[in-house]
Amino acid sequence: MTPGVANKSEQMLDSIQTETFDKLVIKDANNNQTSREETVEKLAKLYREILVTIGEDPEREGILKTPHRAANALLYFTHGYDVKLDEVMNGAIFDEDHDEMVIVKDIEFFSMCEHHLVPIYGHVSIGYLPNKQVLGLSKLARVVEMFSRRLQVQERLTRQIADAIQQAVNPAGVGVVVEASHMCMSTRGVQKIQSKTITSSMVGEFRENHKTREEFLALIRPHSGRH
Repeated sequence: MTPGVANKSEQMLDSIQTETFDKLVIKDANNNQTSREETVEKLAKLYREILVTIGEDPEREGILKTPHRAANALLYFTHGYDVKLDEVMNGAIFDEDHDEMVIVKDIEFFSMCEHHLVPIYGHVSIGYLPNKQVLGLSKLARVVEMFSRRLQVQERLTRQIADAIQQAVNPAGVGVVVEASHMCMSTRGVQKIQSKTITSSMVGEFRENHKTREEFLALIRPHSGRH
């Protein structure tokens, strides 16, 4: 695909995702439904209170629109709560007599630490052993997006991704490895900028068969294809 076509495709995908996000009907913790616009207004009021509380003037030109900008940003950062696994799969599960390992590695993700509400970001690598069914490759990335766009801890995110793949196609095994940087560690507290956190979740053959696990881990190492 030429760069021009690739850019147009990415723009179309962004447009579709934005349109879908704009039409979200949001459920709160009590399962009450509100429109996105209503939720933005509620959040904006709260952000305005935060600005006042920390000593800022919410009428100052530079931050006059900050409450609404921050409200929209937070909804985008957490829109995974309103996405369901069957919607993500969207029928892209195919009968295929293939039983060798399938891997998509270095899937970029962005999430938010549920303890400090600051970013977590990094890469996810997913492998699975098909059991008469395969997933459309992009669905693996969409599963990552679904669970990362929530308040998270990395350990739970890793397990949720593995469980979702297992639920979707019932493979013989699933392996997920997540490597991430946590801004709650790099910008506050111990302030260790270069630190990375690595978590894994192994299911089925990936847990029970060390050769399968070793093959997966070898194939996702940086020297095996990442530049």
